[in-house]
Amino acid sequence: MANTTEFLQNMRRVTKLHETCLHPVCEQYHLTMIEATVIGFLKNNPGADTAADIVELRMLSKSHVSQAVEALIQKGLIARKADPQDRRRIHLSLLPAAAPIIESILAIQNEFFQELHQGFSETDLQQYNMLNRRIQENAIKALERRKSS
Repeated sequence: MANTTEFLQNMRRVTKLHETCLHPVCEQYHLTMIEATVIGFLKNNPGADTAADIVELRMLSKSHVSQAVEALIQKGLIARKADPQDRRRIHLSLLPAAAPIIESILAIQNEFFQELHQGFSETDLQQYNMLNRRIQENAIKALERRKSS
């Protein structure tokens, strides 16, 4: 079993690789990392289209997501629309101007996963995905237990 330091280093390295891959897109389109993350999130998670969804699912700070959303609206890359059933709930959507950015982000994500999964068989990847989901579920349960304590 990996020790704590090794496990946490690995998670940070994967995050760092993702950020390094995304950096050229940020430079090319004059985006911050969090702005690119919001665009990628909205593209990859249809149905999870509120700032609260981004905060919860990506575990990002509410203030950083709010700033990024405002900047992306000002840049004409996303729009917001109030939910017809609950006017307090604001849905975000990507605008056509974001299309070239989305294309670049999707290409980067593909490259990122190809690099991470190099040397893995399809069976390895299926097993990894199953184990990763189980770790995620365990982490969610443990966080919920600790919040209620």
